[in-house]
Amino acid sequence: MMHLPHLSYTNLRLQITEKLCLQMFTLQHTAFLFQVPQNRVSPQWLTYLSSPIRSPFHFLPNQSSSQRAKTTDFLTLFEEEDNNDGDGVGDFQGREDDEKNYDKDPELADILGTCLDDPDKAKSRLEERLRKKRNKIVHTKTGSPTPMTVEFNKFDYSNTYIWFEFYNAPLEKDISLICDTIRSWHIVGRLGGCNSMNMQLSQSPLDKRPNYDAVQGANVTPTTFYNIGDVEIQDNLARIWVDIGTSEPLLLDVLINALSQISSDYVGIKQVVFGGSEFENWKENLTSEDAGYSVHKI
Repeated sequence: MMHLPHLSYTNLRLQITEKLCLQMFTLQHTAFLFQVPQNRVSPQWLTYLSSPIRSPFHFLPNQSSSQRAKTTDFLTLFEEEDNNDGDGVGDFQGREDDEKNYDKDPELADILGTCLDDPDKAKSRLEERLRKKRNKIVHTKTGSPTPMTVEFNKFDYSNTYIWFEFYNAPLEKDISLICDTIRSWHIVGRLGGCNSMNMQLSQSPLDKRPNYDAVQGANVTPTTFYNIGDVEIQDNLARIWVDIGTSEPLLLDVLINALSQISSDYVGIKQVVFGGSEFENWKENLTSEDAGYSVHKI
């Protein structure tokens, strides 16, 4: 299975910010930058670059809103500022609140702090920085290329555990992703969203216009998701107790599909086991956080 590269939020912001810096040195209006006093550019300029990504044309004075770049980024819409008074430095002010929301980068601050004295050297340092950090900015998926295995062990829809075995102990962000996925799965199931008896659109012919019969949908026996426990984790193992109630295999398919994608793209899951009151290497008497045990609310 081929793994395509993807960008995390922080790395994507870093890549776009540094490319934006390089573009600044090649703008035809660079003379404007050298007219700004040193004490007005640093640290305000650094604060500006640390805020959500903007168009490089915000650095140019006397630009009307129709002249500013209008592009859509993965992270946010580039904000248009129609109140530029043309003083050349107004756009650098008022960024203190944004600065605290983003990571600080001393190396980038040092480069930007010397750009007015020696712009060619600063440009060269930025290019070298991009070359060195390319592998960190653009990287492969963090999951596992090996497909997640699924097993059933005396599975009971009304009272059972679902066990997870990861290749490595999951990080906090991985645990958060797993919990959000299970929480969403429970909400959809509790609202009756996974009802295999009412799949009119998925079972209709592809060559015909979609049509939904509301009366038929209302008369189908409803399904629900009765109850669910919290996610418990011990090292690289996890479990969660569920009471699905109704025997609805579609609910299991939905969860398996989501976990398979998570295993491939984010955190490798070796296997998922539905059912069973015990699991190898799981210790019932281990309840100390110092020993690697934790509980996460669903």
